[in-house]
Formats: sequence, structure tokens, C-alpha cells
Amino acid sequence: MSSVLREIEPLISKKANKLALLRSSFRRHRMAYLMLIPGIAYFVLFHYYPMYGLIISFKDFKGSLGIIGSPWVGFKHFDVLFHSKDFFRIFRNTLLINFYKLVYFFPVPVVMALLINELNRRFVKRAIQTVVYFPHFLSWVVVGGIVYKVLGYDGVINAIIERLGGEQISFLTDVRWFRSILVASAIWKEAGWGTILYLAALCAIDPTLYDAAYVDGANRRQQTMYVSLPGIASTFAVLLVLRIGSMMTIGFEQIFILYNPLVYEVADVFGTYIYRTGLLTGRFSYSTAVGMFQSVVSLVLIYVANRLANRFGGRGIW
Repeated sequence: MSSVLREIEPLISKKANKLALLRSSFRRHRMAYLMLIPGIAYFVLFHYYPMYGLIISFKDFKGSLGIIGSPWVGFKHFDVLFHSKDFFRIFRNTLLINFYKLVYFFPVPVVMALLINELNRRFVKRAIQTVVYFPHFLSWVVVGGIVYKVLGYDGVINAIIERLGGEQISFLTDVRWFRSILVASAIWKEAGWGTILYLAALCAIDPTLYDAAYVDGANRRQQTMYVSLPGIASTFAVLLVLRIGSMMTIGFEQIFILYNPLVYEVADVFGTYIYRTGLLTGRFSYSTAVGMFQSVVSLVLIYVANRLANRFGGRGIW
């Protein structure tokens, strides 16, 4: 008995020390912990508590019977999804649209931040930051209205084309143009937000590193390559992992505002498909199964991206 006590005594002591450290940390930083309560409450109420409803993806949900009373059907709705003619289309569109955004959109904030960081006049720098950051505060409803005014059949671009003697182009109903419009409007709206993040990371770089590089004979391009870019590498890696993890869910509002039945073939994604099948046709169990599959794929993507980030750069989010 004494030997058993001797073995577990270090474990008990270690646990007691952890509790003591936790209590001490809470006393010292109690205001910071209190400030976390609204954020924690938000995620509990709107992200974790609704997970209870996921069980209807394994049931034939009837509103009159409720979630508990509805009969179990197992993986029936998942089987219907995987054999649906729409599955490959929405899966392909979701990955392709977000892949295009990843390739064309993600480098833009980095380039803009590096260019703005090279400006010496503070007034000019702040003015440019304000201009590029302003669209982030506009809702997609407003941005969608701007896109329709610019690229609609009677929009500004078509008016210019007509004045030059060309034929009007229906940009928003042409499958050849629609994905490009999605990527371009996303860059215009959100690139400023990423630019601010990278500018903050650039401000955290020790200025003596630039001085040392200058003394060693490095020009501005070399300072950017060997000081600025390594300095924001960790921020880039974290944002890249988060972006890859949200590839299956991001972009619903933008596509919902801009798309129409004529471009479903290239624009319909999981989010819009769930909206139509769930809220418009009342297939709640089926749409929940689609959403659950979407979430599982997102989890796999963010896990793989984080593993790769840790393996090659040691800068993952966990």
C-alpha cells in the first residue's frame, strides 16, 4: 500500500501545483478572464449548443415529433447525398472557387502591405490604408449592388463597351465570367483587412535588423526578401492554415447575393445548396447531413494544413 502511495504522490502533488497556479493566474488576471466570458458565451450558445441538432442528420426529422421523437434512419441521408447528381457539382464548385481565391487573393494583402510599408510619408501611408481598408466595412449586400451597377447588363462596363462599338456582355449570367467576378470582388472587399494584419506584423519587426542589413550592403529588395518576408512568415502561415480550413464554408454571402439559376453550374456551393434544400424545400435532415459532411471535410483540411505548416515551418496554430 505504501508503495502505491509513493507512486501516486507525485501525481497528486503535480495536480495540486497546477490548480494553485491556475488560481494564482486567475487572481492576477481576473479582469482579462472576465473579458473572455462574452466570447466564450457566444461560442457556447451559437456554435457548440447547436451541435445537438446534428443528430437529425441520422433521423427522418418531423416537426410534429421533434428531434427526439423522429425515427432513426442511420446513414440514409448521407447515402442520398453521395449518390446525388448535385454532389460532385457542389463539391467541385466549392473547392474550385475557394482554390482560386486562395491562389489569386491570398498573395494580394502581402504585396500591398510590403508596398505600403515602403512609403515614407505618414500621411500618404495612412490615406492609402484607409482607402484599401474601407471596403471591408461594407456588407456583401452593398458590394453586390455595386457589382450589379458596374457589371450588370445595363451597367457601367457594358455602357463603355457599347460606346466603343462593341456588344454588351452579360457578365453575371455567363458561366465563363462568374467565377472571375467572385474572385475579383472578394479581392476588392477583403484585401485591405489582410493588409492591415501584415502591416501590424511588419511593425513588430526589430528596426535594427534593417539597419544591420543596410550596413551589410543590402538594398531595399534584399531587405524585403531577407528581413520583411521572414518577419511576417508566422502570420502568413497562421492565416493560410485558417483560410484552408474554411475553404468549405467561406463565401456563402457573396455567392448568395450574386448568383442566379443561370450560373448554378459553376457557382452553386455547399452553403447555397444547404440553404435551398433546407430552408426552401424543408428537407432539414438531408441539409443537416450535407452540412455535417461539409464540416468534417473542413476539419480534415485544417488538420492537414496545420500538420504541413508545423512540419515545414514550425508555425502551425497548434
